[in-house]
Amino acid sequence: MLIPGTSQARILIVGDVMLDRYWFGEVSRISPEAPVPVVKVEKVEERPGGAANVARNAAALGAQVMLLSVVGEDEAGRTLARLLDAEGIATGLHKDAQLSTTVKLRVIGRRQQLLRIDFETWPAHEVLRAKLSEFEQRLAQCDAVILSDYGKGGLAHIADMIRLARAARKPVLVDPKGDDFTRYAGATLLTPNRAELREVIGRWANDAELAEKAQQLRTQLGLDALLVTRSEEGMTLFSAAGMWHEPAVAREVYDVSGAGDTVIATLAVMLGSGVDLAGAMRCANRAAGIVVGKFGTATCTLAELQAE
Repeated sequence: MLIPGTSQARILIVGDVMLDRYWFGEVSRISPEAPVPVVKVEKVEERPGGAANVARNAAALGAQVMLLSVVGEDEAGRTLARLLDAEGIATGLHKDAQLSTTVKLRVIGRRQQLLRIDFETWPAHEVLRAKLSEFEQRLAQCDAVILSDYGKGGLAHIADMIRLARAARKPVLVDPKGDDFTRYAGATLLTPNRAELREVIGRWANDAELAEKAQQLRTQLGLDALLVTRSEEGMTLFSAAGMWHEPAVAREVYDVSGAGDTVIATLAVMLGSGVDLAGAMRCANRAAGIVVGKFGTATCTLAELQAE
């Protein structure tokens, strides 16, 4: 399909941001202190993660991006702001002195992840209320809204955000978390992965049963559409008009982390550029196929998508 120009698409992203840190090294021996490998760290990388990775993906596709979130008054928060600024992403990072910016530290040895260490706390209610106020002010300046829920407390007012965005006639795309999807009621589109959906609707024996349960959930929540990402089975879109399926793009999978961020970012950018939902899903499927061939939280550029 023809990929449209995306430079005029304005995407407002709200959610839980984090800093992804990678320590790369060589493993040549086992520790004498415990039966664990000793990693001699030789390289360190830092990348925006969570909702910040969604913002990176939308920016890589050429869109104008605004990211709202909460960070701590700490080194990780400053690093995150610097990385986002370097990629041309406008930010409204509200600071909470009581919060430690979420950091996910991954130790990599012999091209394998050996360990992940998480540092995180939850933001204060007052900071979240201020973020909601800024969200309402910025709605008029966007073409689509992404709410990226990583379960870190940054979307405590998500029901209000969905209501405000729909009242402003902006499409609202939500990447959900947890087993209670009622908090996302009224959104335009929900993008759970296979495991997340199974937590909510239970198991299914075949595609017909999946379609029945998915459509029932979509109706109950008042969603325009439900897009289920199904890993090697591709992705399936359910709406009042029916069901569409895109098979997975065949390629060697290196790392699936962050693929969901790529999917929802691509959907929003394409919708904001005038593509219909089925076409946006095709683009998102191809973009996901590109990023799983890369290591860690990665992006798909507009040039890569056009080449694909």
